[in-house]
Amino acid sequence: MTSSWKPADQPDVFSFDAASETEIQTVLAKYPQARKASAVMPLLYIAQRQMARMTGSAWIPLVAMDEIAHRLEMAPIRVYEVASFYTMFNTQPIGRYHLQVCTTTPCWLRGSDDVTHACKKATGINSFGETSHDGLFTLTQVECLGACSNAPILQVDDDFYEDMDASSTEALIAALRDGTRPPAGPAINRKGSAPEGGRKTLLETADPTPSVTQ
Repeated sequence: MTSSWKPADQPDVFSFDAASETEIQTVLAKYPQARKASAVMPLLYIAQRQMARMTGSAWIPLVAMDEIAHRLEMAPIRVYEVASFYTMFNTQPIGRYHLQVCTTTPCWLRGSDDVTHACKKATGINSFGETSHDGLFTLTQVECLGACSNAPILQVDDDFYEDMDASSTEALIAALRDGTRPPAGPAINRKGSAPEGGRKTLLETADPTPSVTQ
């Protein structure tokens, strides 16, 4: 059974390519045959990555969900439910770069409003959920991304850009527009979630030849 409702931007057919088929076989090998429906999330992600390769837009059309339902021998509605629940899956076309701004409390306190404003200014987007006129950027508001110590966070596709402000956001978008993807991670002088400028404690070097107490 397939969906009888299909918006205008939905393709009529979908099939997994050779690269996706290799990934699918690796994924399915992790699950018993009777529990292969548990592979629905990995297969949705594989389909989304394939659409990004094929079209430049990382999303999952209904025909791809139907194909996944067929592969996993589950009702299509169950696949639709999973795809529409998680924000990591896009159920409609998006821009080449998916700008995902965390606006929950830690990021908001550290300046996510400035990041949001910079995203809109640099792309011409007016509101969350829109795609820029040039088709390059889609702006989405997301919940906590789990990197609160490095707030505010701007996720671009699958990469986290951390400790962002208005200027670093505009610079990042300018680089993406030019076809360059800067390295992900903190935008300030820190490594991972370490303090800015380096560690502040345990600065002494251990004596390599400690004295032995008699």
